[in-house]
Amino acid sequence: MSGDAQVEVAARVPGAAGLGLLVPPAARPLPAVRLADPAWTAGRLAELAERYRSDDRRVLATVWWYSASSVLLTPPPAGLLTGHPLSARLADTTLFELPGGVLVAATTTAGSGDVAGELRTSLAAVVAAVAEAGGMRPRPLWAIATDSLAGRLLALGRAVGDVPRATALAAELAAAVGPPLPAPGHVDVEGVRFVRRVSCCLLYRLPGQPLCASCPRRPAAHREALLADTAARMR
Repeated sequence: MSGDAQVEVAARVPGAAGLGLLVPPAARPLPAVRLADPAWTAGRLAELAERYRSDDRRVLATVWWYSASSVLLTPPPAGLLTGHPLSARLADTTLFELPGGVLVAATTTAGSGDVAGELRTSLAAVVAAVAEAGGMRPRPLWAIATDSLAGRLLALGRAVGDVPRATALAAELAAAVGPPLPAPGHVDVEGVRFVRRVSCCLLYRLPGQPLCASCPRRPAAHREALLADTAARMR
């Protein structure tokens, strides 16, 4: 753990381990600054190319960032939600991965208070690296960051029992970060709140992978029906 600040945050979040705020025993550390290195990221995409049997760098970069951003963007929002600001600086953050390269947790230090400014700088650096490694435009990667932020705060809100406050915080934090980060969205279906996604992870473009239930590429009626089914199972 990277200091006492995140320990205090994790203690206030039921199920903190499952949300990636506590480090599993078998996980190995990965300095978050690696994510801002295009050469390192290209190497990670090469590993994914073998795993998924695909040579589409744009798809691989998108899938990679969809997963990595969710882990990276957990501690700072958790700190804000619990009243104990945590740093969003890459230099203060350590990611943890299981054998095979699956990211499962992130830890950081106490924050300076300018979480939005730190997030803006960190996201800009990582998005630039992923875009270069994937040979793609940055804008779709910013959209993925928005969905990860919205999803992480929704999960944290469910954990602490205050979904409205957590999802409102997602909108406030994204607005403070500013463009090119889009505004996050949520939608209530059958009394359960979900992320209204503004991005596509492109996972369905890889061999044998499905289209996500909440994918914006689905027809709206079909997507709502799938979310209603999920909501019924969650209640």
